Amino acid sequence: MLQYQLGSSDGPRLLSRGWNHVRNPQPYWGAAAKEDRVKAGFKTIWHQQRLLLIASVLLGLQPLQAGTWTALSHTAPEGIGTVLLLSDGTVMAQGGWGGASANWYRLTPANGSYANGTWSTLASMHDSRLYYSSQVLKDGRVFVAGGEYGSATNVTTAEVYDPQSNTWTLTPASGQSFLDSTSEILPDGTVLIAPVIPSVYGGTVIYDPVSNTWLAGPNLYRGYDQDEASWVKLPDNSILTIDPFGTNTERYISSLNAWVDDAKVPVSLYDSYGFELGAGILLASGQAFYLGSTGHTAIYTPSGTASPGSWVAGPDIPNGQGTPDAPAAMMVDGKILCAVSPAPTAADHYPTPVSFYEYDPVSNAFTRVNGPTGLTYPGSAFYGRMLDLPDGSVLFSAYSSQLYLYQPSGFPLPEGKPTIVSLNSNGDGSYHLTGTLFNGISEGAAYGDDAQMNSNYPIVRMVDANGNVYYARTFNWSSTGVMTGNTLVSTELTLPNGLASGAYALSVIANGNSSEPITFLTADALGIGLLPSSQILLSWPTNTPGVLLETTTDLVAGVWSPVTDTVVVVGSSFVVTNSASATARFFRLHSH
Repeated sequence: MLQYQLGSSDGPRLLSRGWNHVRNPQPYWGAAAKEDRVKAGFKTIWHQQRLLLIASVLLGLQPLQAGTWTALSHTAPEGIGTVLLLSDGTVMAQGGWGGASANWYRLTPANGSYANGTWSTLASMHDSRLYYSSQVLKDGRVFVAGGEYGSATNVTTAEVYDPQSNTWTLTPASGQSFLDSTSEILPDGTVLIAPVIPSVYGGTVIYDPVSNTWLAGPNLYRGYDQDEASWVKLPDNSILTIDPFGTNTERYISSLNAWVDDAKVPVSLYDSYGFELGAGILLASGQAFYLGSTGHTAIYTPSGTASPGSWVAGPDIPNGQGTPDAPAAMMVDGKILCAVSPAPTAADHYPTPVSFYEYDPVSNAFTRVNGPTGLTYPGSAFYGRMLDLPDGSVLFSAYSSQLYLYQPSGFPLPEGKPTIVSLNSNGDGSYHLTGTLFNGISEGAAYGDDAQMNSNYPIVRMVDANGNVYYARTFNWSSTGVMTGNTLVSTELTLPNGLASGAYALSVIANGNSSEPITFLTADALGIGLLPSSQILLSWPTNTPGVLLETTTDLVAGVWSPVTDTVVVVGSSFVVTNSASATARFFRLHSH
């Protein structure tokens, strides 16, 4: 194998509000629940889109077009809600036209293009679900728990999807009523969940995917549950939350396995009607940014310890907009793409239509941008989901079979760029990849308690000499954190099925931000030239009995000779530095 590199009490509230406690329907929808509004409202969406587009042109209302929207060239088999990024670069998408469903589909990029990607059907869940916990696990499987709507048993069940076998497996009974519970993956790969109706007052639970068992988690610092709350993972692996439905906050400290009190938010973010909150996202500065259903925003600066951090009010969302359940995504340029709607009122808890803004943390200001079909997008903001993709775009779904990509105009942040340090064979067909920032500097896109679509894990992309794009499958990530800095992290990977022999530019991507590529060569392939003033990294299988590093300047003649340069051995890799005056050469590792 040859590789080288160039260069208050909530119990009474629950009893009075019941399971549909925050899904108060708007009057013109009658008694329909939020999921029914999706189906009813869908009949008018395309008509509204045409009218809104015409109106925006005639009235001259086009805002600054900071990024570019692209419609996927192939529509999904049905309306798509929650979308998750699998570790092989494909997208796992739940169907259902906005109602509770057990249907799942896969979007596979076509030669690296998600816009031209194709759809296929995946195995169905055991239970239909709508608004539930969701996490991609360290081994690449997918975990879901609960559901505010769906099967009679879905409230208490959880299940795990294995992409390798295309199967769903129910976990053991947890004894919890999850409903639309929020969740986070912990440093050890377990999943922390706050059930909406916990079996113990203020209780949380932890799912261990390795042993397939449930553990009692630490009790919240205050309150009964975390219903409608949005969690943000901070650089120290603590988890920040604004307690429902006021301004108190607390944090889960992973090293203590405990929730601790934190500072108060200076503005109200939960609305007084549906009791909703918007997304919370970690900024490149290490601060947490929360979008409020009220239209207010707030910024949290962590202490880095178990001591309280500090809050300041952020800019209000312009034009009287708010986020009563709405997606947002941190883009590769550090700006936040936000879906918003008019702020809720007593008469209208989930107003329409949806507008889009980019929040710039540097200027601490919002800029309005177009939606995918015009100035605004029809429907309520809660329809929407976002997902950071490996190509730097953001996927947007809104219970329609037509999905869209948003490509930001800015450049990827240098501080979010992964680096590759080494790539070695495990001797079993898989590889061990090490480097820095494989988890990126945020968890990517966010929504809140109804859906989690974190993507802070390494995606490996391979491009051949003809520009064909492939994705390897990563698993057993060493880190689930964010902003890991210069700390070495790692992942295992397996090559795509049917990969032809040859040279490939291999990159690691975290939330769309790509490393510099290294050249990866399959076992029977030769390397390409080493340029002057550059370095070359060559790795070999750890079970190889002996290797000889050889070089040539003429592949045609094929005269190979031992390398006389200074060679540094790092683990099971050679690193050769070429001088500025040296001729470009070819290298190989020859077993003897």
